[in-house]
Amino acid sequence: MAEALGAAAQGGRLWRYSSRCGGGGSGLFWRGDRRLAAGNKVEGRVIRSQGFRRIVAADESGVWKEVDLEDHDLRPVSTVGRSTNIAWHECPVGRTDREKLLGQKGCVIWITGLSGSGKSTLACALSRSLFSRGRLSYVLDGDNVRHGLNKDLSFKPEDRAENIRRIGEVAKFFADAGIICIASLISPYRKDRNACRDLLPQDSFIEVFLDIPLEVCEARDVKGLYKLARAGKIKGFTGIDDPYERPLNCEILIEQEEGICPTPDAMADQVVLFLDRKGFLRV
Repeated sequence: MAEALGAAAQGGRLWRYSSRCGGGGSGLFWRGDRRLAAGNKVEGRVIRSQGFRRIVAADESGVWKEVDLEDHDLRPVSTVGRSTNIAWHECPVGRTDREKLLGQKGCVIWITGLSGSGKSTLACALSRSLFSRGRLSYVLDGDNVRHGLNKDLSFKPEDRAENIRRIGEVAKFFADAGIICIASLISPYRKDRNACRDLLPQDSFIEVFLDIPLEVCEARDVKGLYKLARAGKIKGFTGIDDPYERPLNCEILIEQEEGICPTPDAMADQVVLFLDRKGFLRV
């Protein structure tokens, strides 16, 4: 079955559709009811036309066949960023079906805080706690993602924004799959975190702020990065010569109590309690 690509009949908007038009290849062209009629505009392989009902489509063999648009489903295509003529394909198995299968609701737990605040430690403890309860989660650790998907990005402000945008988009897919996605990264800029929040349905983005003082994080310095930053060998290091913008309305705040940091299990329990209370651990 060859695929014919259809142009919109209204306002020059482009549409895409599939039809049986003979031959064994992919459809290459479409046109109005008159071959290259006046008013049609050729754009590469696209011929835009206004107000037609029937088209003639050709496959790779060059065989033209008349196709009635009313006999076929039309799907609008759009331009997103630099991607043109794309259409969103819906699957018959939806988010609700996947959540029923898993017995949980998908969401994104976004753990933010200074380097050394315990983000990765909390993420792993939380994942382990959820696993012990029979709940499926996945950790997107900032350093791990930079080993692959984001290895082309630096720590300049514009690259940090792109790093967070990409992780937010991946996290959105995990949540749509019904998985509890745990994103753990500094994400210092408020606008970038809010942009990720806006990707998710309401209440599915759970921001966890590890509010651990800079002096505590610097004393830990598990990677030796604070020492390098203080020596001027690392530029743009969050908390030293680059700002960290505290969340204004995070869902979960984790902080010291009387100068003592909570244990990893205690932090994980705080998040699990929130998830249970909000109904994410059941359907």
